[in-house]
Amino acid sequence: MAIGTTGEKAYWVAFSRITGLGAARMQQLAQRFGSLSAAWRAGDTEMLFSGLPASVTDEMLRARPAIDPPAELAALERKGVSVVTLADADYPESLRNIPAPPALLYFHGSLAAGDHLAIAVVGTRKPSRYGLEATRRVVTDLARAGITIVSGMALGIDAAAHQAALDAGGRTLAVLGCGVDVVYPSGHRGLAERIASQGALLTEFALGTKPEARNFPIRNRIVSGLCHGTLVVEAGERSGALITAQFALEQNRETYAIPGGIFWPTSQGTNRLLQRGEAKLVTRAGDILEEMDVRMVTAQAEARSVIPAGGNEAQVLAHLSFDPIHVDELGRAAGLPMAVVSSTLALLELKGMVSCVGGMNYVRAPQAGLEYSAR
Repeated sequence: MAIGTTGEKAYWVAFSRITGLGAARMQQLAQRFGSLSAAWRAGDTEMLFSGLPASVTDEMLRARPAIDPPAELAALERKGVSVVTLADADYPESLRNIPAPPALLYFHGSLAAGDHLAIAVVGTRKPSRYGLEATRRVVTDLARAGITIVSGMALGIDAAAHQAALDAGGRTLAVLGCGVDVVYPSGHRGLAERIASQGALLTEFALGTKPEARNFPIRNRIVSGLCHGTLVVEAGERSGALITAQFALEQNRETYAIPGGIFWPTSQGTNRLLQRGEAKLVTRAGDILEEMDVRMVTAQAEARSVIPAGGNEAQVLAHLSFDPIHVDELGRAAGLPMAVVSSTLALLELKGMVSCVGGMNYVRAPQAGLEYSAR
């Protein structure tokens, strides 16, 4: 069944323009007619007996004459927008396995194989200084360890998460509640351009779709679905970030939360997640890395560097003492890329061989020299 070819992609795009035709029904059509292109060319009578609900069939028969599939795809290409569909091998595997995955994703930028190591970071649009600083610190260390940061490009915590990932030289994906050609909020145009250069803007909504309120809860399932887990930084009792956290729980993904002050309105929802045992408490990036396959993170970081695998732990330890040293200075002294230094420090910290003493400063643990000399 030829539903993954380049030519078929135009028909995935065309069918996605039909109201009521989701991924399951598009796959049903492909199965019945042999391909989506064949389904598109099917006669009205054949379509009436396709097994679709009458309302969906009526809408398709009404809209089909006005849609030119090759022209739809060409319009996307002219705007620098790419499409990946459920039939494509490079469709994000983590997203493929959620309930009701999107039939296709429009994206501007690039999707990378390493994006399967991703963490969603979400929170209030009106964060405190504490929330912004907590986001910056945790996301910076995650990005430097090779973790892709996913968020929704909204004001507040979302924007802070994208910004921290970009500043750390990492990858970040922004999942939009509008067309990929619509910048929302409008003041984030510069941020959107940076995200596209170090990751991607992506959405399941067609070009030109406005950022209507009903779109955002729908897109939140994609934010969580792309990721190993979701980190909630600050969220009030009715925050949209809690919707993303709920999707993560339903998708059997990890949920994390940074605790906040008990008197702060923006921490009521976050603290409630912790109180109910629905989220794991996070105070540093290492709390999340411990939950992930750290060996995979390290392998990815080293593969992206020019340093041969092996010996990184000894090389980092050689430049650590009992006097604090900042991670940036440590990277220069050890001659290692920052992603390698950060992931190596995470491993050494798990082994109890180094300690973070705040402000991204590290010291050697008293027993580290003995453990290494015993090898």
